[in-house]
Amino acid sequence: MVGLKPSDVPPPLGVKMASAGAAACIADIVTFPLDTAKVRLQIQGEKTAVEGIRYRGVFGTISTMDPDRGAQRQLCFASVRIGLYDTVRDFYTGGKENPNVLIRILAGCTTGAMAVSFAQPTDVVKVRFQAQMNLNSVTRRYSGTMQAYKHIYQNEGFRGLWKGTLPNITRNALVNCTELVTYDMIKEAILRHKLMSDNLPCHFVSAFGAGFVTTVIASPVDVVKTRYMNSPPGQYRSAINCAWTMMTKEGPTAFYKGFVPSFLRLGSWNIVMFVSFEQIKRAMMVTKKKIEAKN
Repeated sequence: MVGLKPSDVPPPLGVKMASAGAAACIADIVTFPLDTAKVRLQIQGEKTAVEGIRYRGVFGTISTMDPDRGAQRQLCFASVRIGLYDTVRDFYTGGKENPNVLIRILAGCTTGAMAVSFAQPTDVVKVRFQAQMNLNSVTRRYSGTMQAYKHIYQNEGFRGLWKGTLPNITRNALVNCTELVTYDMIKEAILRHKLMSDNLPCHFVSAFGAGFVTTVIASPVDVVKTRYMNSPPGQYRSAINCAWTMMTKEGPTAFYKGFVPSFLRLGSWNIVMFVSFEQIKRAMMVTKKKIEAKN
C-alpha cells in the first residue's frame, strides 16, 4: 500500500481496509464543511435547486450551513478504493515490486470503480443532503438518512438510488488513481532525491500535491456528477446531456464551479487521510511485530 516499503510485511487485508476506512472517516469529519460548500457552489445555476439563492464564495457558503446529516459513507467507500489498492496492484503485476505508472493507474481506476459499484446509494444521499438548504422559503427535501433512502426509492425506484453511477465511477476512478499514484510518485521522488525523510512533512507535501493534481483533473466530472445526482427526475436525459446543457447554457467555466472549495477540500482531505493512514499503518506494524516477537 501507499507508504509501505518493499521490505515491510503488509498487514492483513481486513486490517488494511479497516485502517483506510478509519483514516478516510477522520479526513471526512475534518473537511466535511468544505465538501458541503463545494457541492452547493457546484449546483448554483440549477433553477430547481437554488432559485433565488446565491452563495458568495467559500466562506459565504459555509456561513449559510447548519449540520447536514446522512453524509458519512467513507467507511465502506474508502476501505475498498484505498484498502484494496495494493492488493489489486499486486494482482496485476503478479507480485512484482516497483510497478510502472500504467499498472498503478489501472489499479487505482479498478478499486475506485469497485467502491462506487456498491456504495453509490450512500453518495446519492450524501449529495442531496449537502445540496438542500434551510433558508427562508426553501424547504428541505429530507429529514433524515433513512427517510431519504425511502423517499428516493419510493419516488425514483432503484434507478434513483444508483443515479449518476456512470459519472461517479468516472469521477472516482480518476480521483482514486490520481490521488494514489500522484502521492506515490511525489513521495518516491522526495525520498529518492533525499529532500526529506519518510516522516510527517514528507507525507504532508505529497498529500497536498496529490490533492491539487486531483482537483484539476477531476473537477469537470465532479461538477457534472453533482448536478446530475441532485437533479429531479426528467431534468436531464443522461449525464452527457447534463454536461452538454451546462456547456451551452453556462459555458466551460461551469465545469470548474466550486474549484476553490474543491481544492481546499481535496488538499486538506488528502493531508488528513494520508497522514492518518501512515500513522495507523505504522502503529499496526509495530503492534504486529511486538506480538510476533512475544510468540
